[in-house]
Amino acid sequence: MAAAELEYESVLCVKPDVNVYRIPPRTSNRGYRASDWKLDHPDWTGRLRVTSKGKTAYIKLEDKVSGELFAQAPIDQYPGIAVETVADSSRYFVIRIQDGTGRSAFIGIGFTDRGDAFDFNVSLQDHFKWVKQETEISKESQEADTRPKLDLGFKEGQTIKLNIGNMTSKKAGAAKPRVSGSGGLSLLPPPPGGKTAVPPIPPPSSTAIANHVTPPPVQKSCNASSADILLDLDAPAAASKAPVSATTDLWGDFSTASSAVPNQAPQQSNWVQF
Repeated sequence: MAAAELEYESVLCVKPDVNVYRIPPRTSNRGYRASDWKLDHPDWTGRLRVTSKGKTAYIKLEDKVSGELFAQAPIDQYPGIAVETVADSSRYFVIRIQDGTGRSAFIGIGFTDRGDAFDFNVSLQDHFKWVKQETEISKESQEADTRPKLDLGFKEGQTIKLNIGNMTSKKAGAAKPRVSGSGGLSLLPPPPGGKTAVPPIPPPSSTAIANHVTPPPVQKSCNASSADILLDLDAPAAASKAPVSATTDLWGDFSTASSAVPNQAPQQSNWVQF
């Protein structure tokens, strides 16, 4: 089956009222003028349809009631000799009609409404704009087929090497975390096979020494004087070696210690038995 038989016909534009005029032959190259026609007395009135089949457009003049074909104008290019505009109006055109025997004639057509003339003109422009695009696409595809194709495949035994930046190698490994020691000091990890050094203990500050409370000295005996008590502050170790005399009266030490304090009256011995 031929390619022309596979193509379907589509309707581009339909206008219910169109006037057909017999036009005089053109005597010069100045173009057609609608004022030379008998605009008040059209030779035929009917319906106009613009169809397309493949890349060719057709202007068909049909009867309004029966739809019988009056004349047909095939168009291969627009603007071209098949459809021409007149010089003095935008509502009138000159078309070339053809019959099945190959004979052709030029007739004038006109629309009562200016909008119908605009739609007729735009439908032909859109069709041949599409034809131009299809021609360019097919031409490019044919040129692409004739060009030598690039062989980007690997040959036998061919290898490539990729160098990707900002990536650590597997041998380097991940970065080892720092070991945080006491006192907020960050220490590096020990070398392989070594021992971790214990950080030195910082010496006590002068503030801690000043706030240190010295425990009270231990008295050597019950009969020690106030001078011996002051000496015991410098030698607490010697005071710990002195024996403490045992007494049967546990409250007697309070009376003895109180007698050693100067300018204080002695207490009665019977106060212990309170």
